[in-house]
Parts: sequence; C-alpha cells; structure tokens
Amino acid sequence: MGHVNQCHGCLSRRQCLQYITSAAIVATAAGREVAGAAPSPRERSADFIDPASLRPTPKVRVAAALLRMPTPYWLGWPGTTFDLDKHTKHVASQIERSRRTLGIDIELAEKPIEDEAGMSALVQRVARSRPDALLVVLQHMGCWGWVERLANECGTPLLVMSPIGTSFTGHVIGISRRPGVYVVSSLEWSAVEDGLRMVRAKRMFEESRILWIHNNQRNETVLDRLGTRVRQIPRDTFNEWFAREPVSEEVKDVAADMRRHAKRIVEPTMEDTLNCARAYTTAKKLLAAEKANALSMDCLGMVGARLVPTPPCGAWTLLQDHGITAGCEADLFGATSLMLTSYLLGRPGYMNDPVAETAKNLLIAAHCTSGTRLWGFDKSPAPYIMRDHSESSLGVSMQVLWPVGEPVTLVRFSHAGEVIVDTGKLVSNVPTPPAGGCRTSVEIRMDDVEDARDVLGFHQVVTLGNHRRLVRSFCQLYGINPIHSPERAPHAEGVA
Repeated sequence: MGHVNQCHGCLSRRQCLQYITSAAIVATAAGREVAGAAPSPRERSADFIDPASLRPTPKVRVAAALLRMPTPYWLGWPGTTFDLDKHTKHVASQIERSRRTLGIDIELAEKPIEDEAGMSALVQRVARSRPDALLVVLQHMGCWGWVERLANECGTPLLVMSPIGTSFTGHVIGISRRPGVYVVSSLEWSAVEDGLRMVRAKRMFEESRILWIHNNQRNETVLDRLGTRVRQIPRDTFNEWFAREPVSEEVKDVAADMRRHAKRIVEPTMEDTLNCARAYTTAKKLLAAEKANALSMDCLGMVGARLVPTPPCGAWTLLQDHGITAGCEADLFGATSLMLTSYLLGRPGYMNDPVAETAKNLLIAAHCTSGTRLWGFDKSPAPYIMRDHSESSLGVSMQVLWPVGEPVTLVRFSHAGEVIVDTGKLVSNVPTPPAGGCRTSVEIRMDDVEDARDVLGFHQVVTLGNHRRLVRSFCQLYGINPIHSPERAPHAEGVA
C-alpha cells in the first residue's frame, strides 16, 4: 500500500524551534525530552498526547571494567611507553560522556582487573547484578584469555574495546565473529558507542508493545529473541475511534503545518488534510490507551472496505518523524524492521514494495508512507510534495524527495531470528505519473547484487546511510541471522 510522508509533523513554527532543540534526545536518549519553550495552547489541552511519551524509555544497565597485566609493563604490547594512568583516566571520561549522551547506566569497576582473583570477582559481579551487557576495555595484549573466559561464562552480551596496541588479527579473528560478542579493535570510541546503542536498542525492543490492528480478535503474544509484546486488537477499533475524533485546535495546527511546509500541494484539499491530522491524533490516543509504542494496521483493507474517509498515510509519516513506528498493511515484521531503524539508527525507515527496473537494472522502492527526517530525528526534514493515496485517490500521502546520490540500507526481518540486510545508492526519485504505484518511489542501484531482480524480501525498510556493518553487528550480538541478497542468484535451467 502507498503510505505517507510529512515534514514538521504536528509542530507549529514556534514549536519547531522547541522540537529541534529536544529531538536529539529522541535519537540518543530513548525519547526523553529536554526543557524548551513554554507549552503551546494545544499542548496544555487536557487530551494532548506528547508523541515523545509513546517512545519506550527503558533503563539500560552496563557493567564495565578495565583488563590489564600487573604493572610495571616490560616488553610486549602496548609497550613500556604506553601511558597507563592517562589511558585509564581517558577511558573513565569517555564512559561518563557516553553515559550522559546515550542515557545508559554504565558502572565502571573501581580498580582495573590484573589477576585471576579479580577476574573471578568480575564474573560473580555480573552473575549477581545481571546487567544488560558487559563492557571491557583492554590495556594489555595478554588479556585475551580473560576475554574468552568472559565470553564463555558471563551469560550476557559482551562488548570488547581493544585499543590499537592490544591485539593482533589472530586475537580478534575468531571471537569477533562469535554470537553474543562485539569487538572493537580501534582507537575510535564512537565504535564502542555503537555497541552501547545496540544494547539500548535491544532493551527498547524488550520494553515495546506493538499494537497490531487487524481481523476481529484481541490477544497478546511476545516475539522470540526480540522480546517485543504484540497486542492484537480488532480492526474496527481504529475507525470507531476516528469517527469520534473532533477537529480540535491540535488537528487544525497539524493540518496547517503540513500544508505550510510542503514544497507543493497537488491533490489534497483542506478537508483531506484535517482528516489526516485526525488520524494522527486518533493514533496517538489509541496507542496511549493501549500502553503501546508502535502500531501496524490493516490500512489497505480498511480503505478497500471504505471504513474510513482517508488512508492513514500522512498520519503515519507524522508518527515516524517523532520516532513512533507506524507500519502499513498489518505487516508485523515490516513494523519490527521499522523499529530497528528507529531504535538502533535513530532515524525513520520506509517500508516499501520492491519493483525491478530491468532496463536500467535498478530496484524501485515504492510506498505511500515515508518519514521525512531521513538524516535523523534531530535533523532537518527532507522536502515533500503533498499528494493523495495513489491507489484510492483519497486523503494525504507525502511524496518524500530522497537525496539522490546518497547511500541507503535495506533491512527486513523475515522472522524474529533472521534479518535481510542490503545496501545501495539512490539514483532518482520516480514521479507518479508517468509511473504508476506509490507516491514515494525511489530508484536504487544495489551494492553487490548483479541483478536487481534477485533482491530478497518484500516490504523491506529503506533508511538513509550505509549501516550494514552496524546492523550485522547487532544481529551477531543477539543471535539473529543476517542474510544478504545473492550477488549472482542461481536460476532453474531454461528460466531467464
């Protein structure tokens, strides 16, 4: 189904300034807001729901320790000239900075571990406190035996920082590919923070509830590996709530902002835009009432049955730009794929229908819902054109203009234990018409895939940037199998 896109969401011009100062927290501190301008009249209304309150904010606990040999050092790497005291202070300051910026509780052991007694105490500490991960920073090449022991005995995800001078390729070649372990052999602390983001993303999955709106049943289950709760509710729930949703001051403000910031408006009328804004406020209220953090709805079926006067495309764009996953067509694993880009990468994704462009050997990714804050929830939005939903000629769908020439990543949970991960480069935005299909439509030249027809999956989620290594590392840390579209797919004999 085609789905939406929007720019400044429910923000007025003045609120936009407030949002920009606080939106980084959505991306880096799991949705906590910072102080900004005074609340607007609509925010002070009794039924206003701040979208940031719908994003999960789990407590994340990481134990940390330095591993080294007894001092003073003599021969062997990192060498006698290695300033151990300076490095120890530097690590402590980096951990404190990461704790503050990522919103993660990192408890560094008071003293570096230098012997077997210290190692045993660390293993016992981890077993007793059961942190979400253990981070160890090496200060000597002789510590790799201890790293192996921690990987075997701790029973928690292990993050290993090996500064240059504390390992050879032989030390990392095996353990760096082991499930449950993430190894950084580098001087770049940002790579350690990537590992911490993985831990935080997993906790966000565990603390999330997806509202699965389809069929006529109500039940709740939990996804394997991810730990995400899935609450199924009858499809009619949404249109019943929508029918009661008034044209409030918030609805009027949201609609006005959508039109004000559009690069161009083609089909949607003001009434269409007000209905789009009503769908957005309805979704927020339903999520809050069900204590849910994400949703996936049988929107295409509802439009086909004419149960609602507007597809929710534009409303879903608004939610996506606030870091709230809103998935199309009741595709549960499409929604979890959107949650992966939101929680791990701090930016919206774009669930799409894949089309092979055989004349140019490109993949076309098309849908009527795409976030606009492609570079991150705290970044400026991409331009968009206000269109209607292409398959029904109803409502509002944003044609988001993706930046040509930029790299993209495609991810798709086949199931909770497997993720398809591919990358490519944006070639063009495809207009409709002359093309048919969905409003946001982009051509992608795939990396390491000889024929675009062989790209795996359906409803893959496209997100800006090349994040293949980070997504694969997340999968490795949590025992999820990452797969890649075949570079050259074998075909049955006689089949083109």
